[in-house]
Amino acid sequence: RDMAQALQEADRVAEDKQRGETLTAHKDAMFNDAGDFVAGNPKGKVTLVEFFDYNCGYCKKSFPAVMSLAEKDKDLRIVLKELPIFGGDSDYAAKAAVAAHMQGKYWELHQALFKHEGKVTAEVVDAAAKDAGMDVAKMKADMAGEAVQAKLAKNEELARAMAFTGTPAFVVDDVVIPGAVPLEALEQTLKDVRDRGCKYC
Repeated sequence: RDMAQALQEADRVAEDKQRGETLTAHKDAMFNDAGDFVAGNPKGKVTLVEFFDYNCGYCKKSFPAVMSLAEKDKDLRIVLKELPIFGGDSDYAAKAAVAAHMQGKYWELHQALFKHEGKVTAEVVDAAAKDAGMDVAKMKADMAGEAVQAKLAKNEELARAMAFTGTPAFVVDDVVIPGAVPLEALEQTLKDVRDRGCKYC
């Protein structure tokens, strides 16, 4: 048992080291990628990054906390990165979200998909896009385009470099939070980062 615990601790230390090196080498890709949608205050001094999948149950549970931060914390940037780990419908939803950003409708579609009860299918996405006032035909054309594919590939590459194995995953400055956490935990992390000062944000 002691050996297993020692190995787990060694793995955690190695993972933390890898994540720190990745953040240092790719801080702009993490915090300032022009292809990402930014919620909250785009000029906020502290940034919360979320990697998510629209069909991830834990992401749906985290959604109210992220929304609360967007509304309450006036000095917070929230960077949203699609990471469709479940394939199929999740891939479709992620591509649609990136395409929605091109039409200036990202936030509307994002909220609609996370508020949907049940699985987010292609049909659900198309209906939500139409309700959001999007040009659905253009959305589908953009989804098949190189820019959307490249954006999602970039997100996946960054997540892999950060050793993320699931969603959601949050990054606040150099603090990495893999998995869903309550609002209070996110608020405490943001306070801690503000109190000690930002390294990256």
